[in-house]
Amino acid sequence: MTGTWPLWPSVLALLASAAVVVFAGSRLARTADELADRTGLGEAVAGAVFLGAVTSLSGIVTTATGALDGDAAFALANPIGGIALQTVWLAVADLAYRRANLEHAAASLENLLQAVILVALLSLPVIAFATPQLQIGWVHPVTFAIPLLYLYGLRLVRRTHEAPMWRPTRTEETREDEGGPVRTQSLTRLWVTFGLLAVVVAGIGWVIAKAGIGVISATGWSSGVTGFTLTTVITSLPELVVLIAAIRMGALTLGVANIIGGNVFDVLTLSVADAFYPEGSIYGPAGPVTLVLLGGTLLMTAVLTAGLLLRERRGVGFEGAAIPIVYAVTIALAVFAV
Repeated sequence: MTGTWPLWPSVLALLASAAVVVFAGSRLARTADELADRTGLGEAVAGAVFLGAVTSLSGIVTTATGALDGDAAFALANPIGGIALQTVWLAVADLAYRRANLEHAAASLENLLQAVILVALLSLPVIAFATPQLQIGWVHPVTFAIPLLYLYGLRLVRRTHEAPMWRPTRTEETREDEGGPVRTQSLTRLWVTFGLLAVVVAGIGWVIAKAGIGVISATGWSSGVTGFTLTTVITSLPELVVLIAAIRMGALTLGVANIIGGNVFDVLTLSVADAFYPEGSIYGPAGPVTLVLLGGTLLMTAVLTAGLLLRERRGVGFEGAAIPIVYAVTIALAVFAV
């Protein structure tokens, strides 16, 4: 590839990017928590819309940059890997929150509905992989279907928040979505702070993409596996930092919604990848490795959905143990398929 960065500058850029997103992520959690209270949206909706979108910005820029550089496997593997790794972050957070199982304590019908929507959204790229010859212009029709289904899903989540037809059983371990203390910072200043942090997260995505492609070029590693693991670790750090910060603040629903809502938003990045890929539909040249990664991510999402539904009270639960195992097996299968 032309214009790629050398190995060591790429590695240093990835490390510097990690430091920046850790700082931005901790500030994002506090700002979004207050916005959830001040706007009346609630933690689940705010976590999905505010945090889910903003913490995904670095991944979007990374994916768009990889697609423009013509690396189809990298461009698709990065958002799919983000969804997978961010699901693993919930298992990590289960270890950090020792009072109860996190999926039990953060009981939310909105989060459960979003997990179901995520499964539906991830099924669309499977269809695209099977029909790469279908194109509207230079993109696959699924590229248009994904954002439409996403917007309809948001409408369902908002309706569920305003008039729920089902409610999770409240137990002594359940943490309610309660408003935090009144702050003196103006709502305008909150939005400005949130916007500036969003710009920082988005800008760092370009650095991560160029550094990741530099590592691929210098080492000869698989684009798909690198996008699923190395660069995804950096682009997914905001979600982990926000999740841990939200747990420490007691905003459990916000933290879990940040992960699931971010995962739902990340599926939109697949449309970005296809739109920015200059050689037609991206699904054909992406190869079978990406399909393996997608299948593993779908399985992880299904396990998480079951965990949200069954709500084991103590420990990490079956989902906390199964999700990292599925993630590791998925990577091993992808390496084997290269």
